[in-house]
Amino acid sequence: MPDSIVLVWNDALLDAVRLGRLGPPVTARALAVVHTCMYDAWAAYDDTAFGTQLGATLRRPAGEWTVANKEQAISFAAYRAGVDLFPASTPGFAQIMASRGYNPADTSEDVTTPTGVGNRATRAVLEFRHHDGSNQLGDVNGGAPYSDYTGYAPVNEPMDLRSAFVPSTVHDANRWQPLRYVDGAGTVVTPAYVAPFWNKVKPFALVLANRLRSALPPAKVGTPQYVQQAQEVLGYSAQLTDTEKAIAEYWADGPRSEQPPGHWNLLAGVVARNAHHSLDRDAQLFFALNNGLFDAGIVAWDNKIAFDSVRPVTAVRHLFAGQQVQAWGGPGQGTKSIDGATWVPYQPTTFPTPPFAEFTSGHSTFSAAAAEVLRQFTRADTFGASATIAPGSSKVEPGAVPASPVTLTWPTFTAAAEQAGLSRRYGGIHFADADIEGRRSGKIAGTLAFAEASRLIRGINPT
Repeated sequence: MPDSIVLVWNDALLDAVRLGRLGPPVTARALAVVHTCMYDAWAAYDDTAFGTQLGATLRRPAGEWTVANKEQAISFAAYRAGVDLFPASTPGFAQIMASRGYNPADTSEDVTTPTGVGNRATRAVLEFRHHDGSNQLGDVNGGAPYSDYTGYAPVNEPMDLRSAFVPSTVHDANRWQPLRYVDGAGTVVTPAYVAPFWNKVKPFALVLANRLRSALPPAKVGTPQYVQQAQEVLGYSAQLTDTEKAIAEYWADGPRSEQPPGHWNLLAGVVARNAHHSLDRDAQLFFALNNGLFDAGIVAWDNKIAFDSVRPVTAVRHLFAGQQVQAWGGPGQGTKSIDGATWVPYQPTTFPTPPFAEFTSGHSTFSAAAAEVLRQFTRADTFGASATIAPGSSKVEPGAVPASPVTLTWPTFTAAAEQAGLSRRYGGIHFADADIEGRRSGKIAGTLAFAEASRLIRGINPT
């Protein structure tokens, strides 16, 4: 069975994400905006669904509810929104339009035509989202797209991973510290905090961005919990198996990947294809899924911004500098005794830790939200998917890890989300509390987003 037009465009959007360098919450919003435009265009050809911005005003007569009209309206919506959110991918989007016989230059908003429906629905969504607090256009501060307009500045000086740890750079061991290192292009970089204003973005279903902020803050310096969480990270590091390394890398989603929100779009594609979804089902699924991911990003970043919490790479080095600890010693070195000041996470040296605060885990929040949407949409927590990691395919220890094929299996959506959260502990990126709290808040975000999407799809009390 051929892919629906929704899956065709979703694959193109994931290529666009890989081409760009948007951070996880920005990626989640971009995917949600495009899929919302596609959904709003589709809703014009349904008997009950309401669009998010124009309600039922675009509803077309039943005689026009053909697959061809839906495909055309969705394609114009996807193209128009895709170009707006991912301008560098315009040629690829135009190629899809041409392959379908559509003229991407047609900006008509004559809603008696599918082209007009797609264009009009998209304009309404984009006009709303261009001023939602994301600073997509850079017009809030006259800066670059998505640039910070809150004046955030890190408390700590950058840690230079090319040289010995300098304790004096850590002014507050509770707070996030920038890292300096050599990236995949061979350039020395000191990435700035990604989207330190994201708690100001208007969510999809949440009434307030801080609606799910954690009531339990991360552990503080001077407490037993602070030491225990660092020791737990070292414990994982010292006992990593090939399977755990494979889990850490499979879910890592660093630069030039589809990021965690896109990763869950890939998994949703497996669900859609296995179930032989119709175009209608795919339009509904990806609308609900991506808005759940969008709100999950806001929830996670609200915590990150509120607590500005320290990453393990800083906490471990700060606590154990000058002390011998057992840990993974680096690529090809296995577990060994090292000075705590030299500890590094199990990550590629070109992307050792994401550039934003630790608590809560974005992976855990995104994954729990996505799993909950998929569970509720399919009415069962049954996934049954797997991925096999080829021998020697590691980016951290290429050629050596894993020594033999490793197959990761997820009998349920919940199991996949739990593994995604745990992967960040294996990789030395997160502490346990950030994972657990992320799962909790992410599940609620997914529940709220699914409920709101369902109300719109069914035309019940639209907001």
